[in-house]
Amino acid sequence: MKFYNIIIKYRFWLSLIVLLAAIILNITHAAGFWPTFPLYFLAVIGLASHFFIGPLRLIQEPMEAGNIEEVEKIINSIWFPNLLYKPVRSTLYTIKGNLAMMKQDFDSAEKHLKKSSSLGSPMPEAEGNNKLQLGMMAMQKGDMKQGESYIRAAIRAGIGDKESEAVAYLQMCQIFMNKREFRAAKDFFRKAKALKPKTQQVVDQIKEIEKYISRIPG
Repeated sequence: MKFYNIIIKYRFWLSLIVLLAAIILNITHAAGFWPTFPLYFLAVIGLASHFFIGPLRLIQEPMEAGNIEEVEKIINSIWFPNLLYKPVRSTLYTIKGNLAMMKQDFDSAEKHLKKSSSLGSPMPEAEGNNKLQLGMMAMQKGDMKQGESYIRAAIRAGIGDKESEAVAYLQMCQIFMNKREFRAAKDFFRKAKALKPKTQQVVDQIKEIEKYISRIPG
């Protein structure tokens, strides 16, 4: 795995070296093009994968270790993001959006997550998580209508983990309570509680809502 990561990290420069070696051998040997074809082929594959797939595979290890500086360094090494294969580009913007949210730069986060959402995702749950984050940001700005639209879309797309799914249902519960549609609010609350989330913040939110939702008619 480490060897493969080294290849990915230095793929561009290694491909140039192989290409240069192929050209030199081609010029200095009378054998012609075909004996050096495998080197040309390797160089082209290396350069194409550098520009069309990129180095996102390298992000996993520093992300798990919480090394955000290294993650940003890897992302910044992508010179032409528009050349990336569409699902890879979508993943790139999702990561950039999440990093911006960690820095509480919500405008940049929204911009990147919208780009990711517009490109679509190879994994429906990733698209669901994107739309959930966009919905929560819209609600923070007081745009309840847009927030509801995004969160509904997130639930339809599917959300990757039970904790985030519970958050989506709780957000919908609050939206419908504000609209005084109490039956729907209670239904979303029951769905959130049924997921049995473990995250303390989500558990506390459920307890807080539970204090008064049982007294509400509907």
